[in-house]
Amino acid sequence: MTTPISRFPVAELAELPDDLRTYVETIAEKTGFVPNVFLALAHRPDELRAFIGMHDALMMKESPALSKADREMIVVATSAANDCVYCVVAHGAVLRIRRRDGLIADQVATNYRKADLNSRERVMLDFALKVATASATVADADFAALHAEGFTDDDIWDIGSIAALFAYSNRMANFASMMPNEEFYRMGRSGSQ
Repeated sequence: MTTPISRFPVAELAELPDDLRTYVETIAEKTGFVPNVFLALAHRPDELRAFIGMHDALMMKESPALSKADREMIVVATSAANDCVYCVVAHGAVLRIRRRDGLIADQVATNYRKADLNSRERVMLDFALKVATASATVADADFAALHAEGFTDDDIWDIGSIAALFAYSNRMANFASMMPNEEFYRMGRSGSQ
């Protein structure tokens, strides 16, 4: 029995508007499969475009202070706190690959406070979790802790924006019951690509 990838209608790749189909095909060429999130969110093409735009602006950004692995770590930790299977599994795979560490995603998803992280990464994730789960409690002390680890206000904006975007994504994936592709479970683990 195959679990449906969404409670809502799921688009076929060939049915997508040209711009979205081209984007998804490019992703599929890199990964070897079409991530289910694109087909599930294509139920509303304009919203998928907006999500892709925000995702790429935050996650693909080059920054000396926040690596792409750091960004994925934020997604995994906050998605775990929000009980989002899709994002933990999919972004956990990307984190394993970007960090070149087959264990890190499982550690961060289970309890980042016990993971093999440095103090800078812990402070980054403390703040991200606060934004994702209790944003009304963010205070100057949170900024002071981040500044003490060398983060600038622009870096803090990025951390908060990633946490906020994926709080939205987690909620979308949860209410739609989006399921991750099986391929994600194997990516970046020992003996796999």
